[in-house]
Amino acid sequence: MDTRNGLSGVAAGGAAAGSGASAATLVVLISGGGRTLVRLAEAIARGELAARILTVIASRECAGCERARELGLSVRVMPGVIAPEDLEGAACGAEWIVLAGYLKLVRVPEAYRGRIVNIHPALLPSFGGRGMYGQHVHAAVLAAGCKVSGCTVHLVDEAFDRGPIVLQRTCEVLEGDTPEALAARVFAVECGAYVEALRLLIAGRVRVAGGRAEVDGEGARA
Repeated sequence: MDTRNGLSGVAAGGAAAGSGASAATLVVLISGGGRTLVRLAEAIARGELAARILTVIASRECAGCERARELGLSVRVMPGVIAPEDLEGAACGAEWIVLAGYLKLVRVPEAYRGRIVNIHPALLPSFGGRGMYGQHVHAAVLAAGCKVSGCTVHLVDEAFDRGPIVLQRTCEVLEGDTPEALAARVFAVECGAYVEALRLLIAGRVRVAGGRAEVDGEGARA
């Protein structure tokens, strides 16, 4: 899909369901191609997510930066592990910080505790932690002989892939799968899962107690 047609400026300004005072404000952190960022912008443009993206922070200059600029979004490159006070300042007062393929450890500002969200391409707590990203995750899933995989949306704490789980979605692992084939199947599940989880969080339907996230109602069932 050509994201330059019909999406430019929409993510920054909010979509029909994400316009006005009810639109939650997001800052999106990226490190790579920006596919998840684009999918979020598309969901906002379709009115599926009541939000607007204020800015994008990248750990390096990458393809995702160009995609963000094509969407009319400002981009700030902040290499290395960002100090909590610097991340809070760069967030521009956004309500939520959303990780979208961001590979650096996040040092959580106190003001954003419980308001930083990540999606991981496996069913945590399995296949998570330092070094477990991209094709490394899917290769590990296949090497373990798993019959299902999927994705996990979780709140972020000071460790890689460890915070309270908000939502998980599964997909089948097929005989003869390669890491690339499994990655494509998982990403197809990720697109809807992240939007659904963000809707639950924005609506205030997620409560954290005892290190576990509890979702009101039936919205987080697989």
